[in-house]
Amino acid sequence: MAEIYPWSYALVLGTISFLSAVIWGGPLINHLRQRGIGKGIRIDGPSRHQVKTGTPTMGGLLFLVPVFVITVVLNIVNLLGFNIIGQSILMPLSVMVAYGTLGAIDDLAGLAEAGDSKTPAGVGLLARHMFMWQAAIAIAVALSLHFGPTDLRSLALPTVPERIEIGLWWIPAAVFIIVGTANAANISDGLDGLAGGLGAIAFIAFGAIAFQQGQIFLLRFCLTVVGALLAFLWYNAYPADLFMGNTGSLAMGATLAVVALMTGQWLMLPIVGVVFVAEVISDILQIAYFKFTDGDRLFRMAPIHHHFELLGWSEVQVVQRFWLIGMLAAMLGIALALL
Repeated sequence: MAEIYPWSYALVLGTISFLSAVIWGGPLINHLRQRGIGKGIRIDGPSRHQVKTGTPTMGGLLFLVPVFVITVVLNIVNLLGFNIIGQSILMPLSVMVAYGTLGAIDDLAGLAEAGDSKTPAGVGLLARHMFMWQAAIAIAVALSLHFGPTDLRSLALPTVPERIEIGLWWIPAAVFIIVGTANAANISDGLDGLAGGLGAIAFIAFGAIAFQQGQIFLLRFCLTVVGALLAFLWYNAYPADLFMGNTGSLAMGATLAVVALMTGQWLMLPIVGVVFVAEVISDILQIAYFKFTDGDRLFRMAPIHHHFELLGWSEVQVVQRFWLIGMLAAMLGIALALL
């Protein structure tokens, strides 16, 4: 019976997060519309996506704000002696805020440029500047996790009872994982409901892994994020009233990476997030193939969700089938983490 209580608290937090975000969603969408914060659509993307032009973006605020408020409030409650959520989750929360802020700056920069006829979709900050800031944040986080109270420096392998110490090599691995996952989530945010649904599935998976390790506070944080992401999907389901934007996708991906690192099961991240990985690899392969073949394409369009659209799948079919793959991958990742 004692094992049920951690899940009950976590599920309640997820429900509170969902309700808070759903209530906050309507006013947020109205505010974004009034400010003219609408999404530009790639002119080289599928033509049927052009009808989405002007849909409010920066929708990541819908789930970032409730998660931040709930987590901060519960940490304040801890000072009163109620040990509901621990300080250990302040690191993933800080990463969420840092990458969310960076994504918001990029979104706003893209909107500013969208007024230029030469950049109809708004390209935002230069890629090298984005990478520089993402890497800087990731390095600071990796150093804090490695040398701080958490003292993270190992990895876990399926069927191997003891964790393998990798020492200082953990730091560059962590930086790569954080930056890579943030951008993988960003690339996947191209269809209504796709990135948000995959993110919710992945956070549930790592919440279950954290619970199995006794990291109850991390479980509660994960389900708080899941509840808020489900509320985002309420407005982002096809046809979307709101887009996640870089504000949400970068924050979601980077936070997921930090959660995975804190469980020590970060080798399960490419499995749990296999769709995110496939999206990135398809983009890389498309660019490489295009350059090496002087203009030929490996996929009809990259990232791969657009390839399936151009094969005739509807947007809803692509999203739901990718969700199913994500669910199966999450089940496999949890199973391997328990070995």
